[in-house]
Amino acid sequence: MILFPAIDLKDGQCVRLKLGDMDEATVYNTDPGAQARSFEEQGFEWLHVVDLNGAFAGASVNGDAVEAILKATKNPVQLGGGIRTLAHIEAWLEKGLSRVILGTVAVRDPDLVKEACRAFPGRIAVGIDARGGKVAVEGWAETSDLSAIELARRFEGAGVAAIIYTDIDRDGVLTGINWESTIELADAVSIPVIASGGLASIADIVRMTMPDAAKLEGAISGRALYDGRIDPAEALRILQKNG
Repeated sequence: MILFPAIDLKDGQCVRLKLGDMDEATVYNTDPGAQARSFEEQGFEWLHVVDLNGAFAGASVNGDAVEAILKATKNPVQLGGGIRTLAHIEAWLEKGLSRVILGTVAVRDPDLVKEACRAFPGRIAVGIDARGGKVAVEGWAETSDLSAIELARRFEGAGVAAIIYTDIDRDGVLTGINWESTIELADAVSIPVIASGGLASIADIVRMTMPDAAKLEGAISGRALYDGRIDPAEALRILQKNG
């Protein structure tokens, strides 16, 4: 069970949004490389990075900040936000990313996701962000008619390394992960699922160790880590003890 610390990038800085609203951004660190190094020193073994500007623009915007992160940490890094073409995917993987997360393009062009999985086995994740159970795209600015489970099932057998499932209604507000929807999704597909959105406290970390959550690959934590609501050493100890 992996706890992925999150670095969300807006205008080159590490921020956290509230409910995905770019106008509700809190800056936590102006040096993304230093933040990545700090997470590694705290004992985390993976890093989850999102180019927020890129998600809205449909192309990489915080590329310099991502490259600074890759230089600063030895930990594997997964990146999402604005990655929409095979050439773009390949370029990022060549720069040292371990995994690319495809979100909007998974709805708009599922064949591209499948092609990427064939070209880069084990290195493509799908980001499914849902509002009221329906998948949102374009940096959460638009909501589709697809349910999260419908979208996930489209990629069964395609070689997707993981699905990162975010409940937008809980993102950045520290109300706890939507375990019911997350576990329902994990039960519906064979692809590993990573929980995201709302992780608030050590109680959520303990919840990750319950038997029905065992099928999850892990969960992503952002604001709760930055605000000190979760002690990294305690969280990692709980997960290792129950691993």
